Amino acid sequence: MSFTSTPNIWKPNTITPKDARFATVLAFLAWTFAVYDFVLFGTMLPVMAKDFGWAPATSTAINTWVSVGTFIVAILLGLVADRIGRKRGMMLTIGGTALASLATALTFNPLYLIGVRSIAGLGYSEQAINATYLNEIYDVTDDKFIKRNRGFIYSIVQGGWPIGVLLSAALAAIFLPSIGWRGSFLVATFPAILLLVMRMRMKESPQFQVQQRISALVKQGEMEQAKELAATFKVTVEHARAPLADIFAPGKRRNTIFLSLAFFLNWFGILTFSILGTTLLTQGKHVTFSNALIILILSNIVAFGGYVFHGWLGDRFSRRNVIAVAWILGGVSFAVMTLLAQGAVMVVLFMSIGLFFQIGAYSALLYFMADSFETKSRATGTTFVNSLGQIGAVVGGIIITSMLTAGTDITVAAFVVGALGTVASGLFIMGCRKDVPNVTRAEDVAIEAVLSSK
Repeated sequence: MSFTSTPNIWKPNTITPKDARFATVLAFLAWTFAVYDFVLFGTMLPVMAKDFGWAPATSTAINTWVSVGTFIVAILLGLVADRIGRKRGMMLTIGGTALASLATALTFNPLYLIGVRSIAGLGYSEQAINATYLNEIYDVTDDKFIKRNRGFIYSIVQGGWPIGVLLSAALAAIFLPSIGWRGSFLVATFPAILLLVMRMRMKESPQFQVQQRISALVKQGEMEQAKELAATFKVTVEHARAPLADIFAPGKRRNTIFLSLAFFLNWFGILTFSILGTTLLTQGKHVTFSNALIILILSNIVAFGGYVFHGWLGDRFSRRNVIAVAWILGGVSFAVMTLLAQGAVMVVLFMSIGLFFQIGAYSALLYFMADSFETKSRATGTTFVNSLGQIGAVVGGIIITSMLTAGTDITVAAFVVGALGTVASGLFIMGCRKDVPNVTRAEDVAIEAVLSSK
């Protein structure tokens, strides 16, 4: 890890406009291919089950245990990233995507598949690590445009989700007939490896470097120097506390709990209308399968517009409030779609409006999450909250399955779990601390002052 220094004062990295833009492009591409791998697994699981002769119950069990494994790996990544740094954490996420894709192509039984797809939890955490790193470098970059519009710029990165979904659907249709599901996963490996190599050129975030430098001085017994450096950079020298314990420390606990509950409940809606969207449309709204695919493609295009809109809006108003209003509006739209909308036009309209607000708000959400935690536990906090989405999907799936087994119509189940879950997530996010958008943190002002000094 490199540091800039002078004879008089230690200095962390300077983030030039070129550094910020390079990191932004890589983050977008890495998230796109992480989503591609993540969605490809769901697309190919029925094909794999047919090849191996797995019963539907086996496929369901695999998917459930993969979600649990993803949750565990995602939490572990956050703990690691707050110790080894953002740059290495981001190399782990894209490296995990490459490894998961390669290993999935070699699948030979269900237990093996559960193990290797759990590794994909690294790729799923790409968005959380991206948010952590970009939140920090955007705060101290010399690029004035990015600094003024940091939420908007980040929203383009987060827009890798719908693009990754569409890329997965398109390439699966192209490659599956010719090279099969194994070849499709192998194809996903090569871009991820290239991005891993390119990420070696990125700079570590100055905020992490400051924390690392202070920790090193404390370990060496240089307490006075550590305190002087901490005072210079407007941070505190505290007794060591595990990052996971730190996000639940007094004064932080309430924010973490409400943020976690909101994220958990919102995945009820993602499961219902994104992951199970085709099933809902064909079985519940009697849309043909081909039309259902067209609707999902259009909805993902609309969702990209939602990302950009909410990112832009979050630069001007409290991100907490933007997220809350968006999720409540999204939930109401889903409620209308499930209970009232009839005909393809109305179903498309309200499905698209719902995804525009629900999925689109994630650009503001991830940046808000990174703003909600201190540097020493920011990666742990964002990945912990992000990982709860997988648990939300599992719990939501259990509730939907139970309702369907009891004879409930799928549209009613979608309303109860998906629509109401999305509205509830919007209400819970209001329990978090209200933020003021794009206010540079005191420690980041101090970093800028030190870097600008002669």
